[in-house]
Amino acid sequence: MRGSSFLEKASSELPGAIIGSNLEAIDPWIEVVAERIAEVSQWLKKTPESLFDSLECITAIDWFEPDAKKAAKVQWKPHIEMVYHLWSTVARASIVIKTNLPRWKGDVVGQLPEIPSVTGVWRTADWHEREVFDLSGIFFIGHPDLRRILCPEDWVGYPLRRDYEMPLEYHGIRAR
Repeated sequence: MRGSSFLEKASSELPGAIIGSNLEAIDPWIEVVAERIAEVSQWLKKTPESLFDSLECITAIDWFEPDAKKAAKVQWKPHIEMVYHLWSTVARASIVIKTNLPRWKGDVVGQLPEIPSVTGVWRTADWHEREVFDLSGIFFIGHPDLRRILCPEDWVGYPLRRDYEMPLEYHGIRAR
């Protein structure tokens, strides 16, 4: 994978999908439009220059400052950053896909933000997306079995959200 030629090909074959990049970083990355994550992922897996055949992990980062005084000083608007780490066993190279989502769909607290599932591209996405859904509250459109994987089905909230409040009690068991 060569930096500028790879990016030029990607930009020409996926017009408007890639909105940022740094292929010279220690972990080279591209930023994509959230709605086109599955399309870009499919391209990255199939294009001969890259063949990113392995999804290593998916992470959701909650860019939210719950403290009002600190929040007034931050330079960013609260959002969720999705990060996908890919590996090419053929090219022996890695790349990171980044995309941003609102913290809540339509800015309605409790309405989970949505992003297309990449389970149709990499089968391992099944478990990764379920974990992100369970812990960070991201809804993956088109996921074949989106349900909690670590927390009980009746758990309230998403533990990796910055504004999450741990319940004092669960089914009669009190927390210390």
